[in-house]
Amino acid sequence: MTLQSNLTVHIGSFTLNAQVDVQPGSTLALLGPNGAGKSTALRALAGLRPLTGGVVELGGRTLDDPERNVFVPPEHRSIGVVFQDYLLFGHLSAVDNVAFGLRARGMRKREANAEATEWLDRVGLAQQARHKPRQLSGGQAQRVALARALAIRPGLLLLDEPLAALDAATRIQIRAQLRKHLDEYEGATVLVTHDPLDAMVLADQLLVVEHGSVVQAGPPAEIARRPRTDYIAALVGLNLYRGVANGVSIKLDDGGVLTTAHPMDGAVFVTFPPNAVSLHKNRPEGSPRNTWLAEVAGIEQHADTVRVRLNGTPDLLADVTTAAVAELSLTPGQQVWVTVKATETHAYPI
Repeated sequence: MTLQSNLTVHIGSFTLNAQVDVQPGSTLALLGPNGAGKSTALRALAGLRPLTGGVVELGGRTLDDPERNVFVPPEHRSIGVVFQDYLLFGHLSAVDNVAFGLRARGMRKREANAEATEWLDRVGLAQQARHKPRQLSGGQAQRVALARALAIRPGLLLLDEPLAALDAATRIQIRAQLRKHLDEYEGATVLVTHDPLDAMVLADQLLVVEHGSVVQAGPPAEIARRPRTDYIAALVGLNLYRGVANGVSIKLDDGGVLTTAHPMDGAVFVTFPPNAVSLHKNRPEGSPRNTWLAEVAGIEQHADTVRVRLNGTPDLLADVTTAAVAELSLTPGQQVWVTVKATETHAYPI
């Protein structure tokens, strides 16, 4: 079933506006910081948060339209939900948890348990069918919750931070398994997350929400390559600036000038990755065309490199090796020369 919705939700002084369109067999991720409105959107789609404006349609059926006084209760929507904390029934076994939705829809216990057992087998938990939630690991509980949501064969699957409760090692394994199950699922999926890796790996399309509004939408690769807000740039690990281009020269809004390899004109964004930055004790000579003096504001370990935060015109992040930190004797307050090759920058229209 295709999901089409135009959401407007008011909660006190908070307003959410989002246009959501998901085709069968595809996954849309709502990505954004805490408080951006992601979970509010998911709850509105599920019918747990009635709309104050807009409309929700699933497979051509109107689920929520306040102007026409239409509201379909959650239990009558063809929607499966996996909540962040899974919300399994503690007194029920894994198989009874999965069978719960089937029995609520009128299926007899024997048939419901047989189908629930099949779903547990699909997610690799046939041996844990009689286990209670307290006997399951976090990854196992997540898979039981997913099986419960899919067992009712919903037209729409909603995933609310489905990997957030897992430790780092388990998350890698479960993320790969979840991608496989989503590929096999024929309905539409909406995933809510603040983790960019979850969004990039699991989703076909991204909707980035900030302050209750959509700020960017498109395929993950395109958004990673051309971020349009500081939040997105930070997520994908890029330095991002706004400015006005005149040929290969870009005058930045916050001060400074950057040179790019390809001429443009008008308002643009310009990005480059932290690992494209070189730091020097003395002003370098040679090919780099972007050179300026900056002050070290902070140093922290970042994955297998060291991330250096620099104040200058413009400010920026640089990723360097531990050896480079020692060689340059980098400390907060120290001044260093920054270079970025023009060919390492990427400019695109605002």
